[in-house]
Amino acid sequence: MRTYEFTVILRSEEEAAAQGKELVKQELSRANTAITKEEDLGVRVLAYPIKKEEKGRYLYFEMEADPSVIADLEKNCRLMNPVLKFLFVRKDT
Repeated sequence: MRTYEFTVILRSEEEAAAQGKELVKQELSRANTAITKEEDLGVRVLAYPIKKEEKGRYLYFEMEADPSVIADLEKNCRLMNPVLKFLFVRKDT
């Protein structure tokens, strides 16, 4: 198990953000990851429009996961409608 930082930008509307947060958490639990830290960084103005959105809700997770599941998580995040952008980074400990 390795430690990863996962940042995701969701659509800024409350309903879409709540739905996106649930989808992301379900996907992380389905992949047998252990979430050690979770932060809602709030709604921020984006530097450039993403999928015609000017604002996005930022979520930050620290988690422990097997390196083999990260590729599947990335593929599934691309398919989620409320997700605008995401980034997985391996955290050095």
